[in-house]
Amino acid sequence: MTSVATPAVTPAPAAAPAARADAAGISLADIARAHDVRFLLATFVDMTGKPCAKLVPVDAADELEAGAMGFAGYAAGLIGQKPQDGDLIAVPDLASFTPVPFIREGLAIIHCDPHVDGKPWPYAPRVILKNALARLADQDMQAKVGAEVEYFLVKKNDDGTLSTADARDDSPRPCYDARGVTRMYEHLTSISDAMNSLGWGNYANDHEDAAGQFEQNFNYADALTTADRVVSLRYILNILAEQRGMTATFMPKPFTDRTGTGLHFHLSLWSGAEALFPAGEGSPEPGEPGGRGLGLSGLAYSFIGGILDHAPALQAFLAPTVNSYKRSGATTSSSGATWSPRKASFGGNDRTHMIRVPDNKRIELRSGDGSANPYLAIATAIAAGLDGVEKSLDPGTPSGPGESKPDAHLLPATLLHAVEALRKDPVILASLSGNPEIGTYYADAKEEEFLSWHNQVSDWEIRTYLTSI
Repeated sequence: MTSVATPAVTPAPAAAPAARADAAGISLADIARAHDVRFLLATFVDMTGKPCAKLVPVDAADELEAGAMGFAGYAAGLIGQKPQDGDLIAVPDLASFTPVPFIREGLAIIHCDPHVDGKPWPYAPRVILKNALARLADQDMQAKVGAEVEYFLVKKNDDGTLSTADARDDSPRPCYDARGVTRMYEHLTSISDAMNSLGWGNYANDHEDAAGQFEQNFNYADALTTADRVVSLRYILNILAEQRGMTATFMPKPFTDRTGTGLHFHLSLWSGAEALFPAGEGSPEPGEPGGRGLGLSGLAYSFIGGILDHAPALQAFLAPTVNSYKRSGATTSSSGATWSPRKASFGGNDRTHMIRVPDNKRIELRSGDGSANPYLAIATAIAAGLDGVEKSLDPGTPSGPGESKPDAHLLPATLLHAVEALRKDPVILASLSGNPEIGTYYADAKEEEFLSWHNQVSDWEIRTYLTSI
């Protein structure tokens, strides 16, 4: 629950020379060898967020860069392909080059944009986000994003149940517990060192609200860079936890009685070096007519209005699994709070709202969870906010602490409800590369996921119905 630092112009990351590689005529192989990299993980994610990769020796980096590395898209996962379709060609983005010697000596990640027939594949999540950012650029705006990555460290028992990796981490209210952080010192510091070696600017590592739950924060960046970093960090957390005999899980609700795992995004819009969310001179002050007390510009309020207006459909991307709604539907937890909003409300520095406004430079979108695909979550949130800006939507006055307006949208109760909301929302349905067919494809897949779960007989049903009649 650490707040992301107030947006400011941040220094370039350590691997920034790759961002200028094309202009300088530097190849991917040159960059890799300069970092003593021998192998590249050419990586992209499917629509569920699953990382897909090929391990490419640096001697074949030129082939990767030339577009000679093909994937069977249907086999990769949910990415809009059928078995008979042609290969997805992974085209590396040199700016995303990320050496990870703390995973394996001589290894690096390179994020790729899948192409088909020489064109970016519109179903690919990274391509979808780039298309959303292009819409912003057409209006001379850029998005900067911070992400709060929460996760549990667990072990799987012989009977299939889960237990906290640290057996002594069993308090009902362990948030910020210094002893729990200290017992996980080696793990937390290894992740912190990894992030800082990459120039991400790790600034806090804490025990979260549930036993076994942690969060490690890094500085915000442009939207695409932050999404890449969330994907990379999940991979890093998974591998380094495995090396210590633990499982790092981003599952929204792995334990019935504990707080679930969120993925909160801090969003701001900029034009060059100018932040667009702070109110300009002459804006009404709190208590004056039109004053709302948060110090935001009219553009910022319209952006908020767009997100709130499309909130039910957005949840199909912010909370995209069956398990997501065990988290958002929870009424309490062992700590006494769920930290998961139930309505599409906004307010000041108050974590009960879907949108928290901690200062006048950013908003925090709090309804996302650990299963969210960062590319799709950010892309659709931007599309919703931009729709609000284009329509000059007014979200009204902020809600007070712990309050919401009677007419505020209820967030979906299940994944199926979220899918139904998505199908009824033409703006969000068309926000994936501008093509409603892609939104429909995603909605169909998520409905199938829900029905697959629904068709399983659970222990709860046996206990409830076996002898009820």
